[in-house]
Amino acid sequence: MTDDGREDAPDDPAPLSARDRAVLAVEHRSWPGPGAKERAIREQLGISPTRYYQLLNALLDDPRALAHDPVTVNRLRRIRAAQRERR
Repeated sequence: MTDDGREDAPDDPAPLSARDRAVLAVEHRSWPGPGAKERAIREQLGISPTRYYQLLNALLDDPRALAHDPVTVNRLRRIRAAQRERR
């Protein structure tokens, strides 16, 4: 049984990893400019900005990410869809 009283279901997906939650947290913040965000990605996550955006793009298709931070994920999905339409 979980903390909220629900029975554990065997097909429940694993929760997001700490790294995945950290990626979403970085994206949730507002940044004064691109340099500050890239610096934070390197310092806080220890990965390159390229790898960060690869992980972020994969998270946008993950239902667990949507459940964790629906506002951020839906905002980024809209931006991604608009960029695809412009191509």
